[in-house]
Amino acid sequence: MSRIAILGCGAMGSVYAGLFAAAGHEVLAIDAWEAHVAAMNRDGLRLEGASGDRTVRLTAATSTEGQAPVDLVVLATKARDVAEAARAIPPLLGPGTTVLTIQNGLGSSAVLAAALGRERVVAGIAGGFGASLRGPGHAHHNGMEVVRIGELDGPATPRLAAIAALWRGAGFRAEACDDIQALTWEKLICNVTFSGPCALTGLTIGQVMDDPDLWPLARACGMEAWEVAKARGVRLSVEDPVAHITAFGRKIPGARPSLLLDHMARRRSEIDAINGAIPREAALAGREAPVNATVTALVRQRERDFA
Repeated sequence: MSRIAILGCGAMGSVYAGLFAAAGHEVLAIDAWEAHVAAMNRDGLRLEGASGDRTVRLTAATSTEGQAPVDLVVLATKARDVAEAARAIPPLLGPGTTVLTIQNGLGSSAVLAAALGRERVVAGIAGGFGASLRGPGHAHHNGMEVVRIGELDGPATPRLAAIAALWRGAGFRAEACDDIQALTWEKLICNVTFSGPCALTGLTIGQVMDDPDLWPLARACGMEAWEVAKARGVRLSVEDPVAHITAFGRKIPGARPSLLLDHMARRRSEIDAINGAIPREAALAGREAPVNATVTALVRQRERDFA
C-alpha cells in the first residue's frame, strides 16, 4: 500500500482521501479548516454518496510541517491557492515522490513545476465529479466519472500507468493520457461557457442554456476559448465547439459551477484560472479575447468585498 497526502482536503479532496483510505492506503489529509481536521482525527472521515456510505480512519493535519515524505501528493486546493501550497509541499517530498495537481482552469501545473521541478509534477483532470462538505469530517459526492492523468510534456509513461492503477484500485475510473494539454483545454472550453455567466446571474447551467439572452453570451465564451486554443497550437479533438458545449451542459442542467457556489458563500472564486485564462492565452498568440475579458472583469468587481 502507498502513503498518500491529500493537500487541500475540502469537498473534492475529502472524496479522494476517503476512497484511498478505504482501499487500505495510508492517507494524510491536510487542510486549513481546523474543525474539519479535528473531526477527522477524532471520529474519522465520513464519505457518503456515489460510492456508498463509509467512515474511514486517516491522519489529518493543518500543516505539512514535521510530516514524513509520502509516495504521492494529490494537490486538491483551489487554483488561487496553488502558489501557497507549492511552498508547503517540500516536507512531503522523498526521492520518488510525485505531485499530482488537480485543479480547474489553467496555470496550476506551471506554478508547481517552477517551484518543485517539472520532473516532480503530473497533471490531472477530474471529470463528472460533484462534492460538498456537509460539516466537519463529513463529505458527500454526487458523481465520479473519470480522473485523467498526464505528464506535463509528452505521452503517457510507466509512472502515469502506476498512478492511474492506484486510483483504479481505490474505486475511481482513471486513465493515463498522452496529451493532457488538449484534454485540459477541452474541459476549459466548457468551464468558461458556464462558470462566469452562472456566477454573475445565480442561474444553473440548464437555466443559462434556456435563457435567450444569456445562452448566446455563454456560447461566445466557449467559442472564443476554442479559437484561442487553436491559435495556441493545442491539438483539440473538438471540431464543433457549440456541439461540445451543448452536450456537456445537457448532461448536468441542474448543476451550479464552483464559481457560483463560491459566490453564494461570498468567497472569491477561481475566475482568473478559468475565464481569466483566456485573455492571457490569447495575448500569447497575438490575439484578444474580449468576451471572456469582460466576463472576468464583471466577476472580479463582484468579488471585491468577498472574503
